[in-house]
Amino acid sequence: MTLDLTESSPDTGTTTALRGHTVPTGLYIDGAWIARERRLEVTDPSDGAVLTSVSDGGVDDAVAALDAAARAQAAWGRLNPRSRAELLRRAHALMLERRDAFVDLMVLESGKPRAEAVGEFGLSAGFLLWAGEQVAHVHGAFGAGSSDGYRVVTTHQPVGPSLLITPWNFPLLMGARKMSAALAAGCTVVVKSADLTPLTIALLVATLADAGIPAGVVNLIHTSESPAVSAALMTDRRLKKVSFTGSTRTGSVLLRQAADNIMSTSLELGGNGPFIVLDDADVDHAVEQAIACKFRNAGQACVAANRIIVDAKVAEEFTRKFVAAAKELRVGNGFEDIEVGPIISRAQRDRAAGLVATALEEGATLLTGGHAIDGPGNFFEPTVLTHTDRASRLAVEEIFAPIAVIYTAESIADAIEFANDTDYGLAAYLFTKDLSRAVGIAERLDSGMVGVNRGIMADPVAPFGGVKASGLGREGGDTGIDEFLEQKYIALTIDESELP
Repeated sequence: MTLDLTESSPDTGTTTALRGHTVPTGLYIDGAWIARERRLEVTDPSDGAVLTSVSDGGVDDAVAALDAAARAQAAWGRLNPRSRAELLRRAHALMLERRDAFVDLMVLESGKPRAEAVGEFGLSAGFLLWAGEQVAHVHGAFGAGSSDGYRVVTTHQPVGPSLLITPWNFPLLMGARKMSAALAAGCTVVVKSADLTPLTIALLVATLADAGIPAGVVNLIHTSESPAVSAALMTDRRLKKVSFTGSTRTGSVLLRQAADNIMSTSLELGGNGPFIVLDDADVDHAVEQAIACKFRNAGQACVAANRIIVDAKVAEEFTRKFVAAAKELRVGNGFEDIEVGPIISRAQRDRAAGLVATALEEGATLLTGGHAIDGPGNFFEPTVLTHTDRASRLAVEEIFAPIAVIYTAESIADAIEFANDTDYGLAAYLFTKDLSRAVGIAERLDSGMVGVNRGIMADPVAPFGGVKASGLGREGGDTGIDEFLEQKYIALTIDESELP
């Protein structure tokens, strides 16, 4: 079914109309949108209103989706890379035509400011284009063996049917990054949406289908039974790959399940990002970048600045300017002229309030904010605290809220030690004017990514991922497609006895 994104339509069980856009609400299995009587409500976190509902699939639906993916795998995997690249290019072109629909849906179901949704859209579309460009240049090799009589041939094959599990905080980006690499590599997929933000990913699946991706290659499940659905798929030997973005706790469960079938696994998990400001940094620039890095998406990002570590020599200046900037941030509905939207749910908002209360009990100093905002919606004030306890809950846990915590470091060694004193290792940030310092310190930070004098790093051409409890594997960059490929070695006998 090709969706008309300009016409409104009544809720048919598989589509509904939101802000003038036709939005898929069914499950997508083997090329068909399917309605289920059981429904999963989707709410607007800015006011708590129910936007619509989507079909709530169960284990049987998930297995049917894997059935379809397994049937389609051979043909899709054999399709030449250039043809797969062309389909991704068509999907990219369709995405650009549907920009407003994608942006509006992200604002509606996740609450993020529209400007941020526009940025997420552009980055997401870029991943489809990048993966298509890359897969046409995944080459094998041919060379002599270590002895006479044969040649070494290496090639690549798709891993096979893959389960892609996406989170709610970047509902388009996470799906686009995973699907583009998997499809480019020749893998069929079962996508499990986040139950809080299923609409945006559904529109992406519809766009891929409308671009000509064959039936069975992409399948979509919404479910309120995530543990049961995931377990059923993870124990099925037809599933060859799982790619998950979410909490470290859930990632650990999936990793244990994957072990039984020795399944290829990519995990992008939690973070506890250090944001280090040295004494020679451009303080104004560091403040600007720290505001963006901390308060983007209301702090709900795994790469957010979780611990702002400032050299004692510039701590007073940085803190004063950072607090002033935080006070200027406007909070509200994402369609308004604001910088900070709501937290995704009331439970998450209550957790944020609990984090602040605990920090104050531990001796932290509140400089601004610190409270939930009265009225409808899940709004929380942009908050800044200073803290000296490096073993506190705020220093150890991923905050995932618009709460910034500033710590002071007495030296470079002290800053590095505190930065690395965590189980996580996803993103770190470093601000200094000294290139030697920048390179030397970046190499010493236990992190998969380091931003030097910048607080935003995501880019289709760059490998995204972490170390330690922050995950396994990389998404994007030159090696993102490799996560969905197996290298094959062919030892080719060469009979040279009759040759001159």
